[in-house]
Amino acid sequence: MILPGLLYFIIFKYLPMGGLIIAFQNYQPFQGITGSEWVGLKHFIRLFTEPTFMQLLRNTLILFAMNIVIFFPLPIIVALMLNELKGRYLKNWIQTIIYIPHFMSWVIIVSITYVFLTVDGGVINELIASLGGTKISFLTSSEWLRTIYILQIIWKELGWSTIIYLAAITVVDPQLYEASEMDGASRLRKTWHVTLPAIRPVIITLLILKIGSTLDLGFEHMYLLLNSLNRSVAEIFDTYIYTAGLKNGQLSFSTTIGMFKGVVGLILVMLSNKLAKKMGEDGVY
Repeated sequence: MILPGLLYFIIFKYLPMGGLIIAFQNYQPFQGITGSEWVGLKHFIRLFTEPTFMQLLRNTLILFAMNIVIFFPLPIIVALMLNELKGRYLKNWIQTIIYIPHFMSWVIIVSITYVFLTVDGGVINELIASLGGTKISFLTSSEWLRTIYILQIIWKELGWSTIIYLAAITVVDPQLYEASEMDGASRLRKTWHVTLPAIRPVIITLLILKIGSTLDLGFEHMYLLLNSLNRSVAEIFDTYIYTAGLKNGQLSFSTTIGMFKGVVGLILVMLSNKLAKKMGEDGVY
């Protein structure tokens, strides 16, 4: 039964890694991998010495920090709140409403945001104007870019991320709740002393995996928000790979950036997993 999954990883994950060799070449499509010039670490030196690198690193790390601090705890909180709801239909209705955005593409999410926030006829700006205020250029402002980015992630992924924690809560031993009730524990104390410790391994596992994607924020979402006026805070490694590789034809350099992201992600997963084990958790391997 493991064969299909094994073949998938070999064909689509491990075999393509052979292409990383062009990060050490001046790759030319017509000359191929075997005929392209070998340049060693030239592209890595260029990546780390260009002023753009620090800008990309700063923008990516700030957005990742916002993801961890603001978004990561929200599905846990929502799952705990839904678990406390007694009305089955109300619970199902709320779950359905918050799951729906996950099935929309980023194009739709960003388009709906545009309808609300655009200066020309946007719902929010028209409301501000009707109250006597000055319209705000949300979509071209570098000050609002990160706020809009994280709000869109919350809107799209909150419900879907909640599923995992709700599933983890369903396997908590009911006898633990009964014992805590006999000790006079309130609902809040049961959540704090029973539910949260029970789902802690799941939280740690997802946190480790999240840390592994520190430099991998996703291309599509940010590319749709990116424009010339907010580029100073919106350009991240994912969008820069597209610019360097596909727009400018620097295939070896863009591969170097991708390889750098992958190596950093691997190191972070290993370190965070080791730290989790030192703290008495199971980790991911």
